[in-house]
Order: sequence, then structure tokens, then C-alpha cells
Amino acid sequence: MPRFVFRLQPLLRARRQTEQGKQRAVAELERQRMQIEDNLRNQQEWIALSKRQMSDRLVGQLDLGELRDHAGATLRLMRDAQRMALELAGIYKRVETAREELLEATKQRRALELLRDQRFAQWRYELEHAESATLDELAVIQAARKDAM
Repeated sequence: MPRFVFRLQPLLRARRQTEQGKQRAVAELERQRMQIEDNLRNQQEWIALSKRQMSDRLVGQLDLGELRDHAGATLRLMRDAQRMALELAGIYKRVETAREELLEATKQRRALELLRDQRFAQWRYELEHAESATLDELAVIQAARKDAM
């Protein structure tokens, strides 16, 4: 029995590999996004904890050196948090771009798969049509032989 051969199979394989590469890129960017979000959340929790601890120390006699050190440390933490927030905004844009590229790669792969499916259906139809024609011809030959006898 003949086998179906899709001549564009190497291109389909290449498009699948491209799509998988885009999927890995999106996954890596999502991993980075989650890591930055976790770091930012931890930074914010640390700032809140530090403020609570310092407010507890504002009772009684105040140590201005300790207050100054705490204010400096808090400012550094806040600056780091702002930097992370900017980093997060940038990663969101890169994730969006990567997702759009993945969507395009998926569309291109799917278009080839649909073409392959259409060609397979056409090939199968032609094969069945040829088999049917062969069976009809055999039936005619057999009927002619019966008439000849």
C-alpha cells in the first residue's frame, strides 16, 4: 500500500522547533518575572518589618545615630525596590513581545499542519477513488467473463 509523503515535512519540523524555542524563551522570561516579583515582595516585607521595629524603639530616649543609620538603610532598600519595579516593568514588556512571537510561530506551524491534513485527505480520496475504479474494472471484467461462458 502506498504511503503518504508530505513534501513540506522538513519545514513543518523546523517550525515546530522554532515554536518550542519561543516557548522556552517565554518560560525563561516568566521565571525571571516571578523571581523579580518574589524579590520585590521580600524587599517590601523587609522595609515594613524594619519600620515596625524602628517605631517600637521610638519610645523613651532616642539614639539619633541609630535613627540616621536606619533611615539610610531604609532609603537603600527603597531604592533597590524601585530598581526592581523598573526591572519588572521591562520584563513585562519582554514577556509580552515573546508571547506575541510565540503566537506567530504557533500560527505558522498550525498553517502547515492544516495544509498537511488537507493534502492527506486529498491523497486518501485519490487513493480510494483509484481503488474503487480498479474494483469496478475487475467487476466489469468478471461480468464479461461470465457472459462469455
